[in-house]
Amino acid sequence: MELPYDFENIEATLQQKWESEGIFRVNESSERPFYYVLEMFPYPSGRIHMGHVRNYTIGDVVARYKRMQGFEVLHPMGWDAFGLPAENAAIKHGTHPAKWTYENIDYMRSQLKKLGFSYDWSREIATCHPSYYRWEQLFFLEMYEKGLVYRKLSRVNWCESCSTVLANEQVEDGECWRCGTKVVEKELYGWFFRITAYADELLAGCDKLSGWPEKVLTMQRNWIGRSEGAKISFRVADRQTEDLIVFTTRPDTLFGVTFVSIAPDHPMVMTLAQGTGQEQAVKAFLAKWTAVPSKERMESKEKEGVWTGAFAVHPLTGERVPIYVANFVLMEYGTGAVMAVPAHDQRDFEFAKRYGLPIKLVIQPGDRDVGATGRSPLQEAWEGPGRLVDSGDFTGMGNEEAKAAIVSRLKAKGLGEPTVAYRLRDWGISRQRYWGAPIPVIHCSRCGIVPVPREQLPVELPLDAQLDASGRSPLPNFEAFYRTVCPKCGGEARRETDTMDTFVESSWYFARYTCPDEVSMPLDKKRVAKWLPVNQYIGGVEHAILHLLYSRFFTKVLRELGWLSVDEPFENLLTQGMVLKEGAKMSKSKGNVVDPDEMIRRYGADTVRLFILFAAPPERDLEWSDHGIEGCHRFLQRLWRLVTAHAEQLREADTSSEALQQACLANKTLLSLRRKTHQTIAKVTDDIQRRFQFNTAISAVMELINEINACLGACVMDRAFLPVMREALEMVLLLLAPMVPHITERLWELMGHKDPITSFSWPQADSTLLEADEVKIAVQVNGRLRGEVTVYKTASQEEVLAAARKNDAVERHIAGKAIRKVVYVAGRLLNVVVQ
Repeated sequence: MELPYDFENIEATLQQKWESEGIFRVNESSERPFYYVLEMFPYPSGRIHMGHVRNYTIGDVVARYKRMQGFEVLHPMGWDAFGLPAENAAIKHGTHPAKWTYENIDYMRSQLKKLGFSYDWSREIATCHPSYYRWEQLFFLEMYEKGLVYRKLSRVNWCESCSTVLANEQVEDGECWRCGTKVVEKELYGWFFRITAYADELLAGCDKLSGWPEKVLTMQRNWIGRSEGAKISFRVADRQTEDLIVFTTRPDTLFGVTFVSIAPDHPMVMTLAQGTGQEQAVKAFLAKWTAVPSKERMESKEKEGVWTGAFAVHPLTGERVPIYVANFVLMEYGTGAVMAVPAHDQRDFEFAKRYGLPIKLVIQPGDRDVGATGRSPLQEAWEGPGRLVDSGDFTGMGNEEAKAAIVSRLKAKGLGEPTVAYRLRDWGISRQRYWGAPIPVIHCSRCGIVPVPREQLPVELPLDAQLDASGRSPLPNFEAFYRTVCPKCGGEARRETDTMDTFVESSWYFARYTCPDEVSMPLDKKRVAKWLPVNQYIGGVEHAILHLLYSRFFTKVLRELGWLSVDEPFENLLTQGMVLKEGAKMSKSKGNVVDPDEMIRRYGADTVRLFILFAAPPERDLEWSDHGIEGCHRFLQRLWRLVTAHAEQLREADTSSEALQQACLANKTLLSLRRKTHQTIAKVTDDIQRRFQFNTAISAVMELINEINACLGACVMDRAFLPVMREALEMVLLLLAPMVPHITERLWELMGHKDPITSFSWPQADSTLLEADEVKIAVQVNGRLRGEVTVYKTASQEEVLAAARKNDAVERHIAGKAIRKVVYVAGRLLNVVVQ
């Protein structure tokens, strides 16, 4: 008897049951193998969007699938709760960030539960709670003791709109990654994590992350940017001043230097210009470029500079070359000064052309003449390999050999040494905003910087501080917070009023999930060791050089501090694509937002999950389609009708191996259905396990349902059909259970199962049923080959003979003769002996 598909009631009832029975709670005493699947936790912005739905649906399929495979699965959820959006939203709505954040958490939690995600909610964390960030403050103190945290005055990226510093990774195309405001540079004191101390290990680790997308690893390698080269000393002519130290990756081109370039923020700029008559020109140039972020300067199409009025002395030839300030030289890379070789660097070539500076060729490729001064002028820089020319004792050497030889000569003279430089800069974590974890440091006029004693942690963010419309942090003026006593001398002191970058919280949360109830220390090492590294991590590729790189760094730091025993946080990484509508990312301003709540109300959570999984492979962008989600809903309705119409009849069907084999002997159509069932099991297993291709897995199940329906029409009156149909439908439900858990659970129950589908194992395909249904049999008459016949592999001798006699070439040699003997080698040969 058919029942109506009341998805609303089915889903609500099962979600309540799952929660009350705690079936997704982790049993850490389990003897099953452990598996940790995690999606990047959300910022509690107020409402989940379809990007969240996609990310968390993918993760939930993996979690449910692994449970069915026999793993004890950790699948937690929490909230990345500090940060600018909460602060800005609170100001806009006239409320407090804490109130706004916790209200959003409550609402978003209810949204996630309506989608049926199998989270262990007992492990929920919110990073804005003191019970979380107290341990982050402890890590800060331990890092400070190890020399991995320091404070300095530096030029930083500044967003005027957000009133805060941004890390280099948070500047996108010259704009703030959060609000889009143009970023400028300014000098501020701030706190830094020494991520550069791990640059080589972070780089080498990329080669070991075989479960990560190559795109992400390439982005991290490029961001770390390791360069082997040399530091070379250029004496400043006619000055009693320190040498100008340059960094170069091309010491082989040293004899082609015609000028030296330094960064606008190099500390020697005004010293070099002093007394040369160039002071005003240099000041004007600095006024134009020093406020421009380094990345924007580097990417500027216009190569601009100004002569300082000073000269440098070439370390090997003694030649005087002018020193320029150039907009494309970065203080953050190398030494902030470079030797300019216009013949062999395109950027220097363009600069030299603009300012009429000499271009001297010193490397000539072996196969052709690229031009030289006095002959054919260069049209562009030659940056390739070759042999040295006009390079003193090194002339004639290959340029790779010359690199080592020239550095060796410089080192012998005390004018240079081999070195390695990185693009990666230390991580500036100071933020001049309120809604963040306080930095546990005290400033004392007598004792200087004093760490907060550990027993005084956490340094709590005062919830009674009032924000104003400017968005500036109230902490510097909030006496109840900043006024304190120096732990060393007992005198008056002032708390640090900067807060930590919110990426600090997300750099270790995955470890805290393993022991969130631990109150005596941040991490229980024994419990953590059971779970880390995360077996499968899922999130957006946009986090490649922010969260993912920081998490790798933090994992290595916590290992050094003795809290972790792993080198990497995430074993495997899946980066899912965006959810688009009308070809664009969903946003309120574009009016193309699809509300998950409305879709759940209209179609149910299972339909939303099915569409999200079916519409595109997970790594590609997904185009939202109203027609597509309606089609997925119709599919689930057809599945519901198919099972409920036959459930009562199928409950008592015998699905033992013997019964199924007997049914197939009697009916080849049923054998075909069994083969299709087990081929589908193999296909879906491979698609999920190896490739995460949920769309093709769902398509395979749809094909199986089509075959079930076809068999229904052909075999509905055959009692032997019931065991085969029951097996096929049960496999459909088991295969779909991780994707559409509510409807499959209810249909499983209707088919007579007392235990929930969540307690059943993932099905295994019968290997004997995966091969082709038919085979070709060679037919002999009196030992001579007369033809070939195609039959079912399970065909009997009589059936093969009957099929053979329908072959005219065979029948000519049998017709009218007595058959004395038939020899059949199953699946290979039939020999008919006639007289």
